[in-house]
Amino acid sequence: MKRLVASGLLLGALLQGAALAHNFQKGSLGIRHPWTRATPPGASVAAGYLEIRNSGREPDRVTGASTPVAERVELHVLLREGDVTKMREVSDFEVPARGRLVLAPRGSHLMIVGLRRPLVKGERVALTLRFAKAGELRVELEVQAVDSRRAHH
Repeated sequence: MKRLVASGLLLGALLQGAALAHNFQKGSLGIRHPWTRATPPGASVAAGYLEIRNSGREPDRVTGASTPVAERVELHVLLREGDVTKMREVSDFEVPARGRLVLAPRGSHLMIVGLRRPLVKGERVALTLRFAKAGELRVELEVQAVDSRRAHH
């Protein structure tokens, strides 16, 4: 019985560690649940989503990103002009001091352009975020189902 309880505790600790492993930290910046959607063969773009929490006293800015699975990563916002929603590339995203930046479907996001291969549900894709003050931070995008609307962790 003691062995069974110990095994259960170990499994619980491992599962908790796996869940926490999908958060990334650098200084006062915390990246929570970076994810993207699976893509069909031949797709040339995907979108990346995540939340950045800044516990520091100074704002920072995301100034770029890169991934080995694509030619480039662009920073995009959605703008509403009358009844039309347009996507526009921007040079950076501000991460406010003691605040957060959320990149989510139907909002600001990372546009992964020039995919070199399809993204497959269940895999993790390397992504390097560049910050004006914090420098570079490597994270992994979890590839979720093609119809996902939010992070599933």
